[in-house]
Amino acid sequence: MINQLAIKRVLHGRGVFQTILHTSAANLMIMLLGMLTSIVTARLFGVVGKGEFSAILFWPTFLAGILSFGLPTSLIYNMKTNPGYGAEYIKAGFLFQILVSLIAGIIAWVYLPVWLGNYSADVIRIAQWYTVITLPTLLAVNLISALAQSMEKFNLYNGLRVYVPMSNLLGLLALWAAGQLNLHNAAAVFFITCLMVVFWALYMLRRELTFNWLRKFADRMAPKALFGYGGRVYGVELLGTLYSQFDKLIILSLLTPRDFGLYSVVYMLSRVFNAVQLAISNVIFPKVTGMDKEKIIETVSRAFRLSLLLMTAAVIPGMIVGRFLLSILFGQEFLEASGAFYLLSVECIVGGGSWILASSFNAMGRPGLVAARQAAALAVTIGLFFIFTPMYGLNGIALALLLGAVVRILITVAAMKVVFKVRIAGIFYDKGDMRFLIERLSRKTQFSRKTES
Repeated sequence: MINQLAIKRVLHGRGVFQTILHTSAANLMIMLLGMLTSIVTARLFGVVGKGEFSAILFWPTFLAGILSFGLPTSLIYNMKTNPGYGAEYIKAGFLFQILVSLIAGIIAWVYLPVWLGNYSADVIRIAQWYTVITLPTLLAVNLISALAQSMEKFNLYNGLRVYVPMSNLLGLLALWAAGQLNLHNAAAVFFITCLMVVFWALYMLRRELTFNWLRKFADRMAPKALFGYGGRVYGVELLGTLYSQFDKLIILSLLTPRDFGLYSVVYMLSRVFNAVQLAISNVIFPKVTGMDKEKIIETVSRAFRLSLLLMTAAVIPGMIVGRFLLSILFGQEFLEASGAFYLLSVECIVGGGSWILASSFNAMGRPGLVAARQAAALAVTIGLFFIFTPMYGLNGIALALLLGAVVRILITVAAMKVVFKVRIAGIFYDKGDMRFLIERLSRKTQFSRKTES
């Protein structure tokens, strides 16, 4: 009984290590749910149908990324550095995003037939409706997630991220069991389930959101601070979104729905290797913001080194298993994209590591450095897209992404060397890392022994 209490304390603690552990588990659950959803849609819609459905889901996700205006990150930063104006920050963020979603929805409705020129009229019409009604929901999800992070309510944050794909999968299975699974109904289910999860999250935050939404701002400096930092970090996030989504834009414009179906499967499968690094990136920024410069550099660098070591050790056997899973779970026809899967797996680790390092710049209020890095890497990657895609198809897209990730991490390390005077060797290696891990494990063991006695 005592040992169970010890385990419970370790698993439910609120320290950095426990939070990263919880978020890593949530990321793995999200990836598993994404894989199961991809299997269902690939098996039941086929390769072409999978590509069409992926194209429908792509646009609101992409637009939500480019229309965030840095507000989620700014909400975290301002809530941590000046929490006295929390209600003002929240109100300004939500009201602004409502207006943005209305304008963007009209533009998307008009131009989606142009952007989806290779797709049927039926698919285009579904994409129009789905984008218009889902975009404000996804913008709300981003702000709610940021609010939960800023208040260190990571159980709510992880729940919000897990329940959306879980509800989507359950909805698809219900449609399949009822014999009503098609593109129209699947898109409707994805919207309804996402909306239900948003209502649940708003209910969980009802105390924090209980204020007069229509009253004038008590202090105009609060929204100015929110949009001020948001504007500074928006360049980073916009470039990050373009970097992570431009490959899909290239496929939509240059290749076929079949290619999109193949790519969406192997891309999703390769993201498994980013579970730990993504968790660290999500946790480390709100945790280290406000710390001293030396402490930020030490914490971020150690997180980068340990995550890189762990994921590098996992990538080789993981890629072997991944190819096997492509054949067994999705079908033999998806094996033609196995080369892209290998390249994307390596790119996932390199790119994930660079984002961990970049959190140090954001935490110290220097997002412009990350924006410059993203701009350089994006320019290189886009240029390589147009060179490699006509030559190698999906493999060319994956190769361009890998080379772009290498550029990102090299620029990040160079910036840390120049701006923060950090030793490059210290970023990649520190003999104290093993001692750090041993001490952590020793503390857990000693605690368990004490509670047992």
